Amino acid sequence: MPSITHSRYFGGVQVTVFSGAGISAESGVPTFRDAETGLWAQVDPYEISSSHGWRAHPERVWAWYLWRHHMMSAVAPNDAHRAVAAWEDYADVHVVTQNVDNLHERAGSNRVHHVHGSLFEFHCDRCGAGYLDEVPDMPEPVATVEPPRCGCGGLIRPNVVWFGEPLPDDAWQRSVDAVVNADLVVVVGTSSVVYPAAGLPELAVANGTPVIEVNPEPTPLSDSATVTLREKAASALPGLLQRLPVLLG
Repeated sequence: MPSITHSRYFGGVQVTVFSGAGISAESGVPTFRDAETGLWAQVDPYEISSSHGWRAHPERVWAWYLWRHHMMSAVAPNDAHRAVAAWEDYADVHVVTQNVDNLHERAGSNRVHHVHGSLFEFHCDRCGAGYLDEVPDMPEPVATVEPPRCGCGGLIRPNVVWFGEPLPDDAWQRSVDAVVNADLVVVVGTSSVVYPAAGLPELAVANGTPVIEVNPEPTPLSDSATVTLREKAASALPGLLQRLPVLLG
């Protein structure tokens, strides 16, 4: 394994970052529950985030995700996202994220694997073809919007993983590979309770890979992580590589 503690330049070292909602919350992205205000406060989350809800009321689900799309588009990457992108100057960096926003990409990260899909991609619910047209902006929430249709007659849906759906095969396999091949795994802003994604840091621990957890609150991963930093992502990540000799010895 290449040294990850005794060189200013980490050539040949692979760093895999596993990120969750906490890193984007610092940009002002509301969590799923936080976004359920006003018009959406009384809506059952299952009804707007499941294939059953989509089949029953696609116009309601589409309206909800257009609103989420607007909220995520209106915020900018924070110092944590930018720090991860800057690490590519020193190491081979892969990002495995549970987030459906595109803040890692907008910050400049080039290898981002979305295990729960992306709200910035869309596809047909019938034939699976990608949808490349722009979706309408929705600065104010509305109750219903008819989703566009594919040429085959199917409805265009967001490329996110809903309750009861499997994770995308390609993204999942790339994520597993990124963790298995990592020399260091940094777990940031995730509660470590949503499976199967939460099993990826556990895989790194089982493989003997150093794992640094960055989270202001304790999680089920905390006791097994090599190092736990009770800090927010935007504070901890910008200087993290420079701290490795002290953190990992």
